[in-house]
Amino acid sequence: MKSEVLPCYLACDVSLSMADHIEELNAGLREFRGAVHADTAVAGRVLCSVIGFAETPQVVQPLFPMDDLTTMPAPGACAGTNFGPVFTFLRGVIEGDVRALQAHRLRVHRPMVFFLSDGQPTDPVTWPAAFASLTDPDWMCSPRMVTFGLGDADQEALARIGTFRSYLGRDGVRMGTALIASVMHVLSTSCPPAGRTLSGKEMPWRRTEGDRP
Repeated sequence: MKSEVLPCYLACDVSLSMADHIEELNAGLREFRGAVHADTAVAGRVLCSVIGFAETPQVVQPLFPMDDLTTMPAPGACAGTNFGPVFTFLRGVIEGDVRALQAHRLRVHRPMVFFLSDGQPTDPVTWPAAFASLTDPDWMCSPRMVTFGLGDADQEALARIGTFRSYLGRDGVRMGTALIASVMHVLSTSCPPAGRTLSGKEMPWRRTEGDRP
């Protein structure tokens, strides 16, 4: 593993409505993994975690180098697509992961979250507050957010969430291509901060070219 790493989190909607899109989702994950491994300079710097969510979120794959990337199982019977709980969950997971990486003396790029969904949030009143906490610029671990909408995804909601970039599959964009393009842009235009800790005294992340206001 390189001395600098980019933690990536794939937040995958696994609610019932995703049954028609699970093959597309898994194909995108395979394409993303293949593109990362095709570039040895990138492969050693990218770590990836997979989180599934419907009514509640869960870690499907912890943060590991991309030697392998799990596929998502067929969605269960849960029809709810709650965005708020996964944003709250991500904040805790990311903070713990960054702390562990820094304990190993690694320089950590600002994390990236890829939010992959076909649906509309079933918690429209409460999810914005959880999202604001996750993307708080005063929080050291605040991630870049990239959204990819499958099927008839709620374009307005995903545009609000995609603070870095936002894509829709119905526009002809391939998911794997969108993911690797975002990663390559970050690795080529930003440097991880040196000597950062989670002491609460850090300056917030600086925006770089490509970040949306």
